[in-house]
Amino acid sequence: MTVAYMQAIAERYKAIGYTPYRWFKAEEGPAWMPLAKPLADSRIGVLSTAGAYALGQMAYHYKDDTSIRRIASLTPAAELRFSHITENYLKDARRDPDCLVPLTALRALAAEGFIGGLADEVFSCMGGVYSQRRVREEIAPALLAALRQQKVDAALLVAM
Repeated sequence: MTVAYMQAIAERYKAIGYTPYRWFKAEEGPAWMPLAKPLADSRIGVLSTAGAYALGQMAYHYKDDTSIRRIASLTPAAELRFSHITENYLKDARRDPDCLVPLTALRALAAEGFIGGLADEVFSCMGGVYSQRRVREEIAPALLAALRQQKVDAALLVAM
């Protein structure tokens, strides 16, 4: 089944009383940087915007939740949970958490030497935050600091 995501989220925001959503439009492209070293020598960080959290952590609330969850990279997939403003897109993640937080695959890549290693913690936020300002001023700097604290060489963004 194909989902018209842009239309669905606009209708969802209208239904909960928000003004029409203004999609972010960057003034310039992202500052892409080449890897400083091969993947086989790189420590990889992960960010999922799927509202993932580990069993025992607090779920996200649904109105502009800008909090971040730190999830141990050794967390079994069966202990991952999801809460997000776009609940209808979580059916697959609840059946197979690795589709939005691919810890099993990343641990296998580290074991075979394809990547140098996985950060001790991976991060999740709820990507359905209405305020672009809060994303720029709160979430992005906090995530950057958290990834730097993990001393990662590269980060995998798994956007929902």
